[in-house]
Amino acid sequence: MKCVNNRAESHLTGQVESEVDGTVNGGGGWVNHGYRGSPPPIPRVVSTIYSPQTHFQGSTDGVYKLDPPGPEEPSSSSSGQVIMKKRRGCCSFIKGLWGTAWTENTANNREKFVQTTLRELLVYVLFLVDVCLLTYGMTSSSTYYFTNAMTNLFVNTANANGVTFQSIGTMEDFWTYAQGTLLDGLYWTRWYNNQSLNNGDQSFIYYENMLLGVPRMRQIKIKNNSCQVYKDFKNEISGCYDVYNEKKEDDLSFGLINGTAWTYHTEKELKGSSYWGLLTTYSGAGYYQDLNRTREDSANALAELMDNLWLDRGTRVVFIDFSMYNANINMFCVIRLVVEFPATGGAISSYQIRTVKLIRYIAAWDYFVLGCELVFCVFIFYYVVEEILELRIHKFSYFKSIWNILDILVILLAIVAIIFNIFRTVKVDNLLGKLLEQPDIYADFEFLAFWQTQYNNMNAVNLFFAWIKIFKYISFNKTMTQLSSTLGRCAKDILGFAIMFFIVFFAYAQLGYLLFGMQVETFSTFVKCIFTQFRIILGDFDFDAIDNANRILGPIYFVTYVFFVFFVLLNMFLAIINDTYSEVKEELSSQKDELQITDIIKQSYMKTFARLKLKKEKISDVQKALQSGSGEIEFKDFRETLIEMGHADHEISAAFSQFDRDGNQVLDADEQERMKLELEEKRDALNAELNNLGKNYEENLLDKSAVATNDTSSRTFVDREQFLQLTRQVLQMEKSVAGITSKIKLIMEKLEENSKRMTNDSGKSSSSSDGRVLDHVDRTKAGRSSRGLVDQN
Repeated sequence: MKCVNNRAESHLTGQVESEVDGTVNGGGGWVNHGYRGSPPPIPRVVSTIYSPQTHFQGSTDGVYKLDPPGPEEPSSSSSGQVIMKKRRGCCSFIKGLWGTAWTENTANNREKFVQTTLRELLVYVLFLVDVCLLTYGMTSSSTYYFTNAMTNLFVNTANANGVTFQSIGTMEDFWTYAQGTLLDGLYWTRWYNNQSLNNGDQSFIYYENMLLGVPRMRQIKIKNNSCQVYKDFKNEISGCYDVYNEKKEDDLSFGLINGTAWTYHTEKELKGSSYWGLLTTYSGAGYYQDLNRTREDSANALAELMDNLWLDRGTRVVFIDFSMYNANINMFCVIRLVVEFPATGGAISSYQIRTVKLIRYIAAWDYFVLGCELVFCVFIFYYVVEEILELRIHKFSYFKSIWNILDILVILLAIVAIIFNIFRTVKVDNLLGKLLEQPDIYADFEFLAFWQTQYNNMNAVNLFFAWIKIFKYISFNKTMTQLSSTLGRCAKDILGFAIMFFIVFFAYAQLGYLLFGMQVETFSTFVKCIFTQFRIILGDFDFDAIDNANRILGPIYFVTYVFFVFFVLLNMFLAIINDTYSEVKEELSSQKDELQITDIIKQSYMKTFARLKLKKEKISDVQKALQSGSGEIEFKDFRETLIEMGHADHEISAAFSQFDRDGNQVLDADEQERMKLELEEKRDALNAELNNLGKNYEENLLDKSAVATNDTSSRTFVDREQFLQLTRQVLQMEKSVAGITSKIKLIMEKLEENSKRMTNDSGKSSSSSDGRVLDHVDRTKAGRSSRGLVDQN
């Protein structure tokens, strides 16, 4: 049996060589520059072209073996295997579907690790595409233009007195704005030519945006005598109103005491929420006045509030809230105008405009996004199961990897987003239904707009982490690991440097706050000082403001800060990273190249080459069997010819019976002709496929060689013949050096004998002359030897 296999193997090798040589030398063949010569001998039992049981095994060394069909198992073994498959069916399915580098044992199998990682990367790219469609499907460029239009109308537009919302500085300016620009912007009932819009008492701002419900004004007051007056001023100062504090809110009725504007309401009664202003955070309670659906009624309500001194010394903040809806782009715009009245006097204005999409599913694109949301839920379920399996296998060591923690963070944010999406849809439906039943009430979309904004922020952060997570799947490449390796190695150095840096940084921040905080707005708080100093590092600063605030210490602060922080500390930080990066890059260049993606591609090419060449060999063998016969070919002769070539008996029968239409165990002329035509067609198809595959493999190999040349420019690679030639030259050089050394020893012995015969005085002079002679001899011999080696080379 061994002899038969060896004969078949030698026949196959010779056949492959003749096939390749024939196609290369002949016209119309293909030359594969990337795969030179014939493939190495493949230990196998050759089967015919019609055999479906050919199996290949790949290895990392590029050698591929063909598994011979093993002997048939007994029926008992087969039934046992079926039972084991049934028992492990569920586990195998879970392992195959959720198999990752953390759930499968890939520590000692680099090829399996790369293949598993590539499969994970493919699935994750699909998930990332779905997340991008969801995130960008909920946003639109119309959002910016809607927000910009409302900003220009309510914030930047000036009234007849030239007062804009941004320029409000007193309570009088507030009433001027409210009774002018605010009312003009809220109520649009006529066209620009004074014709009626024919919308009844419903206002359409800019003719396109429907005002939802009625606007609301709310204020928060502070109790009188909420602070202490120094005893020397008690006779002159009758009242004292402290800065805002929720515990010091005034909850007593005042003024007319006959409406919501004059009666205190708690945050629970108003169903409000706290607001973070420029000065402090305010509660959702206070005194409120709802305006009306017409401009005249709203103007009367504002005049009543102004005449009865609704705003007084105790007022700390006023809110103006209203919402609108644009059906053209299916967007809600929720606006809050805020005017704060600090205890120092004056007024500080700010605003918040949130343009959000609360009604989700209307157009065809919205339903496409709905489909993406369902796919997103499937992906989240998939990754939840995956993380549970990894956690079950690795226990607490699972949390040692930063990528696993990032996986959990992305999944948690996604689950919160799904829950909020369902809550938002139900809440908007209820709120709109209530608003349609009672159009004269205040439409409180502030709560939904706030959480919709937070939802969008959460999606933005989640998408950011999702993109960063790609590094988890491409980190098996040496080039891709340079960033993570550099940061990981220099983490301790950066931590130590950060302590030193922030000591100096915060010292300058406190210095700037105390020196310029009273006059320069960017140094008015300690937090602003921190961000201002970061801006100075980036070159964004106002030196004139610092110089005007303190003409002596201002320039000293600026010059010393720039010198120590920018020129010294920042360059030390860069030096730490650059030094570590150089070390990491040098180590990675000296490491042994592990199996890369290109190697996997190369192996797939090699496997395909082996399969196609094997098919081609089978066709050649059958064609030879046909040519060996004369006239009609009997099955016995056909079988003996192919068995000598190493083909299996049952497959020979299958090939013969396919063309023996009459079943007489003889191939007549017509049947032989049909068989030859089909074999030629298959051979031509295989040649075309090999040609295309060879070109692709050649291009891939050239690209890989170019990349390897660029990445390893400091290293030189030689082939086997060059290496053997260099080895022979080194051996010749060693023999020459050995001969020179023996001659030098003889010369040294003779010189020693001559020196003994001379006197001490003459010995000193002779030793020096002998040294010169020795040097001259060494140089002469070494020169002759080197010239001889050069001539030989």
